[in-house]
Amino acid sequence: MSDYQHKLTRTSMALDAWTLQAMKALSERLGTSKAEVIRRAVREMKERSDREDAAPKPLEALDWLQNGGGLVAEEAAEYRAAMTAERNAKKYWWES
Repeated sequence: MSDYQHKLTRTSMALDAWTLQAMKALSERLGTSKAEVIRRAVREMKERSDREDAAPKPLEALDWLQNGGGLVAEEAAEYRAAMTAERNAKKYWWES
């Protein structure tokens, strides 16, 4: 049974044979109705679409990275110092 608390509305649609077979197979595999398979697919597509809309565009992401990527100067300096110390600790005697 669905986890929906909303009133359901009956509708009809035309689907090709492959989609009908895939929907039937998913319904049997998941132990749900064909309608629930469609509801889940639509919900998943909607969530994916919303995530894509919320994600920064490539140029926005590049600007963000070029402006420090949310890292403040003090954190960057601490990170650099920690990485330098780690690298120096792993050097052999002939590398120093």
